[in-house]
Amino acid sequence: MAMVAVSISPIGTGETSVSHFVAEAERVLARYPELNYRLDPMFTTIEGDLSTVFAAIQEMHEALVAMGAKRLSTVIKIDDRRDVHHSMDEKVAAVMTKLNGEGAHNDTP
Repeated sequence: MAMVAVSISPIGTGETSVSHFVAEAERVLARYPELNYRLDPMFTTIEGDLSTVFAAIQEMHEALVAMGAKRLSTVIKIDDRRDVHHSMDEKVAAVMTKLNGEGAHNDTP
């Protein structure tokens, strides 16, 4: 189970807003019920089998090209921890616990 942050930015579209491209990429992800994902302001974080995540990213690319994007710049960051599984929510909760002063020395995600 991998956690992947992805940002796909269309270049040269003649406009500064990309929200309609982001919305289309999110529609693609909705067709992958086996993936968990969360939209954030600058990235979408996807959780699931790495090969399925890559397939979804490729489909996202193709969807944006179909919308008229002639060039895409993509940033992908992968956390592929194989010893234990921690969900996106568990990772955030571990940090929040530390921020609240609890478990400051606990070895959590």
